Amino acid sequence: MLRGVEVLVPSISIITPSLNQGDFIERAIRSVLDQDISGLEHAVIDGGSTDETLNILRRFEGRLDWISETDRGQADAVNKGIKGTKGGVIGWLNSDDIYYPGSLSVVLSFFEKHPGVDVVYGDGNHIDVEDRVIEPYPTKPWSFERLKAGCFLCQPGVFFRRSVVDRFGLLDEDLKYCLDYEYWLRLAERGARFAHIRRTLAATRLHPVSKTLGVRMKVIHETMDMLHQRLGYVPDEWLLSYARVFLNRKGERRLDGGRLDTVLPTLTEPIFARRRLWTMCVSPLFAASAVFISLFAALRWNRRITRNMLRILVEWIRGHAQTLMRRFFSVEDRG
Repeated sequence: MLRGVEVLVPSISIITPSLNQGDFIERAIRSVLDQDISGLEHAVIDGGSTDETLNILRRFEGRLDWISETDRGQADAVNKGIKGTKGGVIGWLNSDDIYYPGSLSVVLSFFEKHPGVDVVYGDGNHIDVEDRVIEPYPTKPWSFERLKAGCFLCQPGVFFRRSVVDRFGLLDEDLKYCLDYEYWLRLAERGARFAHIRRTLAATRLHPVSKTLGVRMKVIHETMDMLHQRLGYVPDEWLLSYARVFLNRKGERRLDGGRLDTVLPTLTEPIFARRRLWTMCVSPLFAASAVFISLFAALRWNRRITRNMLRILVEWIRGHAQTLMRRFFSVEDRG
């Protein structure tokens, strides 16, 4: 049972799933509790942490609710939090992410002014372990068709009415990596109304042990299986992403011995900033491999290759060839 502080009429409930994020969870908690609103309910659902997490949670007793017990993963933890809270608006903030000041008041004000909106999302940032901005999250204006092609919603910057849960259910607890993306797709597919707030509301952290960065191939396999099950097919853009993730994974191992703490700094550089990575990515072998893997993925998940995908591949090969030629003549000029 949740324990901590009781808010009589909470206007918004923030759920924080947690497991052994003692280095970051205090920053996440403070980013919630320092928001300039009343009627805030914050529940931390811990999966049985063995680091400093529980000591940190005890320091905030009286200001938040928390439990610590074994769970089935992140979706299970978030669902527990949703069922154990009462706020009319719900958001979830992972224990290594943060909200920016004033974000929740902006969200509540938007919901109040737009009663027909079910889900709102704002802009976000990718940050490092010191809270420094790596890059803006690639948020885009709302479009269900665009959402099918790629998840452009920054998860901690998404908020929804509790009525959404009543109408469309909780998170899918069988998913480990793409649980948020599946939920947004499900809501949109079943008629929930989304709206974009053009303000940076939250930041999601990239660090060597963050789940998504550390297991790219598992993430994309689960995502593509989910898309096939939910949509009946995998959009072409995801098939191309599969090839890119597969080849980048091999490239990271080749360049850095597979150590994520040395791969991470390259996220802040242009894609061809390091010479060895640039050389690998513009080689004919890389191009041929990308095409082959994309076609293989199309046959595996969709059992067919669309004209649109062939068109995309032809355009990509043409651009790739132009890049290769520019590099060749640049080398010739220097010689």
